[in-house]
Amino acid sequence: MKNKNFSNILSKYNYLIVIALMLLLLVSIVLAVSIGSVKLPATDVYSIILNKLFGTSLKGKSIPQASIDIVWQIRLPRVFLGVITGLGLSLGGTVMQATVQNPLADPYLLGISSGATLGATFSILIGASTLFTGVLQNTGVTFWAFIGALLASIVVFKLSNLGGRATSVKLVLSGMVVNLICSALSSFMIYLTNDNSALHSLSYWSMGSLTGAKWTNLLIPTIVVVFFIIIFIIQSRVMDVMLLGDETAITLGIDLNKYRKFYLISVSILSGVLVSCCGMIGFVGLVIPHITRSLVGSDHKKLLPTTVLLGAIFLVWADVLSRIILKNMEMPIGIITSLLGAPFFIYIMITRAYGFGER
Repeated sequence: MKNKNFSNILSKYNYLIVIALMLLLLVSIVLAVSIGSVKLPATDVYSIILNKLFGTSLKGKSIPQASIDIVWQIRLPRVFLGVITGLGLSLGGTVMQATVQNPLADPYLLGISSGATLGATFSILIGASTLFTGVLQNTGVTFWAFIGALLASIVVFKLSNLGGRATSVKLVLSGMVVNLICSALSSFMIYLTNDNSALHSLSYWSMGSLTGAKWTNLLIPTIVVVFFIIIFIIQSRVMDVMLLGDETAITLGIDLNKYRKFYLISVSILSGVLVSCCGMIGFVGLVIPHITRSLVGSDHKKLLPTTVLLGAIFLVWADVLSRIILKNMEMPIGIITSLLGAPFFIYIMITRAYGFGER
């Protein structure tokens, strides 16, 4: 009876954390939109968003049209892309850590994001995106980034199956090999090109940036991220079993090899779409799940909603920092996340605080 009451208390505690993070995310969005080279009152930002979303009146507020355009056309799409990217990267990291049973894994360490980068580099430098016309004209980089991520994940899985059944260790080692190969091929294409404008674009893109956010290019990443959040919350029980190992899964009648294929392909799609939208943003999928486990444990039914919300909040404020840290300049957000994430990574390596914890 005492255990049941304790379990109910923990369940309520987890719900409170999720609700608190949702409220914090909404507040973060409003505050992040108000911060920038042109400072805007948070109340004005709130009024503009309500007016645009629900048609509420702006009577009694003398808000200049320029401020309305800054909020709705420039800053809000950017912040919204930060939210979507934070949700997706933290989700991808959590899924990959369960897939390879390694709490230090994420799509970047397993070569999937490098494959997406190779595909996007091919599209930008070779001009492959010009193959698309009409409604698909703006999806060229996304398509090739997805193809690169998908091919990288297929190669990782094939390599890990050489000499027998795939294991978590073989998946990590295969990912490292694919990561090196994709990075080398990307560097080779960059070395051969003479297009300075493409090189500048690729250089900035490779460090991660949300500056390209527009309402017109937010639909695909939003649909993809929301879809996979729902899918993996449904799959939370299987991911819990993955942490117990293959032998335990066999006794429960679960074929982890089949699920690993599905998870790798899913994270490939997720990584391809996100990398094509905002470039390489590292450490979010590695650091955020560790922080979340310290709050709610390793039960994925509780872990996933908390992780994605915390990832979104983290990236929103990382983007704010990238906009204000240098005067009259903007620092690529990938540099910010790496500067924040690398010390944390070193810390958990030194303290060996990189287990999955107790559920």
